[in-house]
Amino acid sequence: MSSQQQQMQNSGGGGGGGSMGIPASEIFWTLADKADKKFSKIRDIPFYQRSRRDTYFYKVFKVYTQLWKFQQENRQKLVEAGLRRWEIGEIASRIGQLYFGQYMQTSDANYLSESYIFYEAILTREYFKEGMFQDVNIANKQLRFLARFIMVCLVLNRREMVQQLVNQLKVLVDECKRAFQESDFKEWKLVVQEIVRFLKADTAFMNMRPLRYSLVLDSHPDTLPHVPAAITKRHLKLRDAVLSSFHQNEVKYSELTVDTFRMLQCLEWEPSGLFYQSSGSKLSQNGATGTSRISYIQDIADPTLPANPRKAVLYRPALTHFIAVLATICEELPSDGILLVYLSASGYCSSPQNESGCIHLGSHGERGSNCVYPSDFLPFTRRPLLLVIDNDNSNAFKVIADAEKGEPVAMLLSPSCSPAVSDCSHSNGSLFTMFLTAPLQAFCLLIGLSDTDIDLDTFNKAEAILTSSLNTWGLALAISNTLNPVWGQILGDPFIRRLILRFMFCQEVLTLYAPVYKENKFLPTCVPALPMPAMPPTYSYESVILNVASMFGATKYFIFSEDVVRPENLEVDLNQLTL
Repeated sequence: MSSQQQQMQNSGGGGGGGSMGIPASEIFWTLADKADKKFSKIRDIPFYQRSRRDTYFYKVFKVYTQLWKFQQENRQKLVEAGLRRWEIGEIASRIGQLYFGQYMQTSDANYLSESYIFYEAILTREYFKEGMFQDVNIANKQLRFLARFIMVCLVLNRREMVQQLVNQLKVLVDECKRAFQESDFKEWKLVVQEIVRFLKADTAFMNMRPLRYSLVLDSHPDTLPHVPAAITKRHLKLRDAVLSSFHQNEVKYSELTVDTFRMLQCLEWEPSGLFYQSSGSKLSQNGATGTSRISYIQDIADPTLPANPRKAVLYRPALTHFIAVLATICEELPSDGILLVYLSASGYCSSPQNESGCIHLGSHGERGSNCVYPSDFLPFTRRPLLLVIDNDNSNAFKVIADAEKGEPVAMLLSPSCSPAVSDCSHSNGSLFTMFLTAPLQAFCLLIGLSDTDIDLDTFNKAEAILTSSLNTWGLALAISNTLNPVWGQILGDPFIRRLILRFMFCQEVLTLYAPVYKENKFLPTCVPALPMPAMPPTYSYESVILNVASMFGATKYFIFSEDVVRPENLEVDLNQLTL
């Protein structure tokens, strides 16, 4: 039993059958009313207002702890007094929402797991089943529960459970349309369409390996090479991230777009080999795995891992809201921390003479008031900042590098144009973001391969080659005497290091890609520039890309130099994998 569940069982509030002769039902409804008011209040507190939300979360949690314990201890009396099962389910659902909200606030995976446990209990105990087709309010509660549980399972990467819940949601919406007025469920039909479209973009192919940082597949933080003190004596950690997206007709579920969803996972630890335990398990009808239910909190809690960077996910924010979030997070950023800002948007507009360009966060009919200019970031350059800009006008933000207010900014900037790829458009997520979060899948899409075309064994071998090659590039980068200190001070952070190396892979792949060969507008850029360190011939940029392309029979899509070391001439020494 988890610590939060134990607190649910053990904390005070309530008692055996009422206090001083007050009926149990009266105590219960007083507690329920108090809990409801506090829940409504915390729901209105933005996730980025962390200290305020943290303080209030524990107050709300305490009341729901009391309420939950009281209804357990007095269940029979309360049922006799008129308590219905859906009302118990509503309490459990609120607790699940509290946990998920706290995960979004803190990025603490324990809260995500606890949310799953409460939602799974609601599913298996069918709290909302009784009276569901006689009372439209109960039907809507069941629909909202399924929609929220789908979100939790998506973020937890419980793909089989997601599919089970989506099927239930489809069936229930159809049944509700027959039982009640069809017009009452038009919005739920859109929710079904939204999640189906999301799953078509976020396929099993995109999840062939976890997007989170996995100690099974990625380098252990303790083994990462150190940047020499001659380059930098300061070593920063990724402590916070702001993830924001605004595209027309972009794939999303609720307020999580496919791009921010991938970035969110990319900036978290994969706990305890959870991906491999869950991906091979089979779900029974009640949602438990096999005959022995996995202890989710045991799987997901790993005390050996550092805390996840905290993230604020902003869906189509107004500019003032975006700026307010940046200001609040910068104010709270630890002295050894760096803030990552990921901004993905499809629009840009003309800018004043004193600006190099801008990114448009609003709809096509809105101009000016929702444009993000390079100068908007300048007040926040008093703190260490890493900008990841995915926009056709991303190069306009290079000017920040000459105007910082105290700290030099690091920037990873997308190409001005994306190559034509049939299976990759903004409706399925950005190719640049895909390279940063799932580089081999992005490579496969670039050469026209999808999950139906790829042999799993070939993919795994290519993944191993790419991983070892990127590690070698990372070592060469760390020991390079021309590495800019701006990169040197953050190269030791495992999340940022992985983004940098994947950016280098993206840059080199697009440089050699035949349809856009060496056309600068198709190339991503970084500020300041990264060096081109000397590497063994078998691990040169061209050799690695040639080797990976050869595994998929796709060398015809690239233009290689004559002297590149070809796969048939490779004699890879395993000791060379770490130089």
